[in-house]
Amino acid sequence: MLISSIASFGKYWIFISQVFRAPDKWKEFFKRLVFEINKLGVDSIPLVIIISLFIGAVITIQMTINIVSPLIPSYSTGLATREILLLEFSSTMMCLILAGKVGSNIASEIGTMRVTEQIDAMDIMGLNSANFIVMPKIVGFVLFVPVLCILSMFVGLVGGWIIAEFTTMISVEDYVFGIQSFFNEWYVWYGIIKTLFFAFIIASVSSYYGYFVKGGALEVGQASTKAVVSSSILILFFDVVLTKLLLQ
Repeated sequence: MLISSIASFGKYWIFISQVFRAPDKWKEFFKRLVFEINKLGVDSIPLVIIISLFIGAVITIQMTINIVSPLIPSYSTGLATREILLLEFSSTMMCLILAGKVGSNIASEIGTMRVTEQIDAMDIMGLNSANFIVMPKIVGFVLFVPVLCILSMFVGLVGGWIIAEFTTMISVEDYVFGIQSFFNEWYVWYGIIKTLFFAFIIASVSSYYGYFVKGGALEVGQASTKAVVSSSILILFFDVVLTKLLLQ
């Protein structure tokens, strides 16, 4: 097991070294980059909006229910909602969700290309298939994921505002004052920095599993599952590491 893990680790970095080389045709690279940004990033916007809206609302409800002490100011609900969204949900939790959507998409797409011998055909023609297929996906997703992170933060706060506006659990004034109180701009940058690392993990690990698929349709499905699981574990691991480094 240990030897297999070490071998996979080395194989992964050799694969990455093949991916990040100068493209043969920059025009084709930028064309594919725009396509991947649209497919992996823009198409994820509806999912991010829906999940963030409901999570923001749920966090606000839970905070309101649990903060019952008269010694705790009522605006603490808005403050706690903001901190949870900025520090953890809109970066780590959102990327865990995107690992399922984007990661499985990348792994299954590249895996299908492998089992249908499209990648072999590129290699025979002298193309760097890893660079041609994978690099636009990684670069495109890494470039766009901060947009998804910021969008998630904003929509999550809107979800909490909706609870304040249309229920009697907390007043809008207290909620808005809470999300404005003791604001630390670094928390926004902290969330964005984390998503950059997580996006690279999702795109590169999923591409790795898809690129080295052997077999047929069954193996493509297995590779997709492994990609999501491995990406999720690595995201959680690096969440701990980055939190220690960035917030100490």
